[in-house]
Formats: sequence, structure tokens, C-alpha cells
Amino acid sequence: MIQRFLEYRFLFEELSKRDFRKKYKRTMLGMLWSILNPLLTLLIMRIVFTQFFGATIPHYTTYLFAGNLVFSYFSEATNSGMLALVGNKDIFSKVNIPKYMFVLSANTSSFINFLLTLCVFFVFVAVDGISFAWSFLFLAVPIFLLLLFNIGCGMILSALNLFFQDTKYLYNLFTMLLMYLSAIFYQVESFPIQYQRLFLLNPVYVYIKMIRLIVINGGLPSAQFFGLAVFYALAVNIIGILIYHKYNNRFLYYV
Repeated sequence: MIQRFLEYRFLFEELSKRDFRKKYKRTMLGMLWSILNPLLTLLIMRIVFTQFFGATIPHYTTYLFAGNLVFSYFSEATNSGMLALVGNKDIFSKVNIPKYMFVLSANTSSFINFLLTLCVFFVFVAVDGISFAWSFLFLAVPIFLLLLFNIGCGMILSALNLFFQDTKYLYNLFTMLLMYLSAIFYQVESFPIQYQRLFLLNPVYVYIKMIRLIVINGGLPSAQFFGLAVFYALAVNIIGILIYHKYNNRFLYYV
């Protein structure tokens, strides 16, 4: 798989450029939307939820921004990944190329947006009075695991969306529910201990929690927490790879 990816590296680069340019085609602000979107969402959430949760949560702006940053990236990456096969059916139905390339290119575009917003996040961290520490270097770990997780989800969703056109509608409802279950604007610690453990079943919350631990608390996740994050990233990728390996030749019958 890696060798074949290297053979089609040029195609991957061109698809990534195309997806990134297409996202901002005919927009006046262009790439600025990748920064304005999360900032506007943060502003709304800051106004709405501060009076309910902000008084009890230290560095609430950074807390909100971290949650919104991760969830926005997850939502954008998985939604674009879900549409990767359907949106490129005219290409792979005529040319025999690795179909996972379309999912990877869609995720690359979303990851670039994420990195741009991450730079703004660090500005907010500094303004919020949080000192930059050596532990910030470990942010690369949850970010990399989140990238892998999103790619795996994109592969699974793209296949499901090709076979079942209802997938995109159901997924929109699912992501809306998942947003409220990811503790973006509230603390999990406010729930009884037996319910707190249930949040660990949500991979998005796990990655949000890891970033908050490193940035706000200045510490590192426990070995168990880290292991859980690795498990989610690897599990969805293995499932995605197995689906593509098994149904790769059947994709053409559903376009």
C-alpha cells in the first residue's frame, strides 16, 4: 500500500491542491474563512455559555477554543472524506487509481485548515495568560493521532456513502449529537464518576481532553489515556483499510 502510494504521489499532491482551491473558489475572503469560521463559532459559544460554565472553568476561552478546534477539524475532515468517492466517481470510474487517494487528499485540505487555526489558537493561549511550556511539544502526538483517526473515519464513511446514499444525512445528525457529547463547553468532572467514564467511549472527547491537559494543565496524559487514543486511531484505520481492500473492486458498480 505504501509503495503504491509513492507511485501515485504526484496524483495525491495534485488532488490535495485541487481540493484546497475548490473549497474557497469564488469566495471573497478565501483562506481567511478557515480562521474566521472557528473564531465566529468561538465568539458565539463564549457569549452563550460563559454565564453557565465560564465562572467555574479556568481559562474558559482556551478551554472552549480547544474543544471547538478539535471538533471542527474532525467534522470537516470526516464530512469531506465521506464525499470523496462520490465526488470523484468520474475519475476513478475511467482510470484505475488507488481510491483511498481521494480520501487522503480531502483530509489533507482539512488538515491545512486545522494548522492555520491552530496558529490562532496559540495566540489566544498567550492572551489568556497561559505560559508556553516544554510540554506543548507533545501536542504533536494527539494531533497526529487525530489526523489518523479522521483518515480512518473518512475511509469508512466514503465507502458507506457510496453504498448507502442515506449515510450523509444520518451522519449530519450523528455529528450534531456528538458535538454535545464531546464536552466542548462544559466539564465532564461535573457529572457523577460512573458517567464520566462513558465519555471515554467518545474518541473526539479523548483527543480534546489530551490537548486541554497539555495546554491548560501543563501536564501529559496518563499511559492508559494515551493508549486509548492510540487504540481509536489504529482501530478505525484498520477497519477502513479492510473495507477498501475487500470492496475496492465493487466501488465501480455503485457510482
